[in-house]
Amino acid sequence: MSKKTAVVISVVFSMAVVVTALAISAFYGNCVRRNCDLYVGRSETFADVRAALSENIRHMRAFDAYSRRINLENTFKPGRYRLERGMDVIEVARMLKLGNQTPVRLVISEARTPEELAARLSRQLEADSVSFVRAIRNDSLARTAGFDSVTLFSVFLPDTYEVYWTITPEQLVRRMKREYDAFWSGSRDERLGKIGMSRLEAQTLASIVYEETKVVEEMPRIAGVYVNRLRRGIPLQACPTVKYAMGDFSLQRLLYEHLKFRSPYNTYINKGLPPSPICIPSKAAIDAVLNYERSDYLYFCARPEFDGRHNFARTLSEHNENARKYSRALAGRGIK
Repeated sequence: MSKKTAVVISVVFSMAVVVTALAISAFYGNCVRRNCDLYVGRSETFADVRAALSENIRHMRAFDAYSRRINLENTFKPGRYRLERGMDVIEVARMLKLGNQTPVRLVISEARTPEELAARLSRQLEADSVSFVRAIRNDSLARTAGFDSVTLFSVFLPDTYEVYWTITPEQLVRRMKREYDAFWSGSRDERLGKIGMSRLEAQTLASIVYEETKVVEEMPRIAGVYVNRLRRGIPLQACPTVKYAMGDFSLQRLLYEHLKFRSPYNTYINKGLPPSPICIPSKAAIDAVLNYERSDYLYFCARPEFDGRHNFARTLSEHNENARKYSRALAGRGIK
C-alpha cells in the first residue's frame, strides 16, 4: 500500500468515527432541556414515567430505544431524580434503572400534634399523612425506639435533614431516633444528670417553654420558674397545656371554665409535667431547660405591651398585679 493511499484511508476512517460519534450524539445526547426534578412514585407505571419525561427531554425515540435495550420498563426505581441540562438519554435511563436518587432536604419545624407533623412530612416526602400518623402512633415501632405510642412523637427534633424522597415512615422514625440519640449524647445527657431529669422530661418542659415564648433569651428564665414550681410541688399552671388539652390553639384568653378542663395535660388541675411534649420544641428551648436560670421567681405573666416578653414575680400579690395589667390590656384590644 502506498503512503498516499494509507493517508487517504486514515482520513476516511477518522471522518467515519467523527460522523458516527455525531450521529450517536444526535440520537442520544443533550436530551434534557433544563434543570428540573423528576418524581417517580411507587405506584407509577413506566407510561407515567415516560409521560413526565417527555415534558422535560427531547429525543424520546432514542430514550425508548435505549429503554428497551436495558429493560427499563420493568426495572426502573421510584425516587426523586435531578435532571440536569445537557444529560444524555443513556444517563437519564441508567439513573432510573439504578435508582440514583438525589436526596431532598426535609425540614422538620414546629408542630403540636402527630397529625400536624404528618401533614408537613407528607408535603415533602412520598408517603401520605395517614401512613406517617400510623407510624408515629405504632406501639411496636415505638418500643423498638425506647418510647411508647404517645411519646414517640418526641423523637422528632426541628432541623433540616437529607433523606430520600421515597423513605418510608418507619425508616424515617428510625432515622430520627439516630438523630435524637446524637443530639442528646455527650454534654446534654450530662446536664440531664445534673438537673435530675430524663430526656423526655426535659423535652416536655421545653415544649411548654417554647409555647410560652419565642424570645430565646427569655427561655432560661421561664424554664427556671417551672423548675422552681416542680421542686416545690406547685402545679405548673401553664396556659399552653390547657390549649393543648382542649385541642384549641386559637384561644387568646383562657377563662375559668377552660382551666377546669379534665385532661392529664392540664397543668392547672394536675401537678408535675404532662405525659408528653405538647409540641416539637426548638433546640434552643431544650438547651434553655438544661441551662435554666436559677432564681426565686414563681410566676410570670405576658407584658401588656404585647411584645412577646413577660413580667416575672416572686410573690402571688406581685403576680396578680401583673396579671391585672395584662387583663386590662386584653380588654383594651377587645379580647374577651
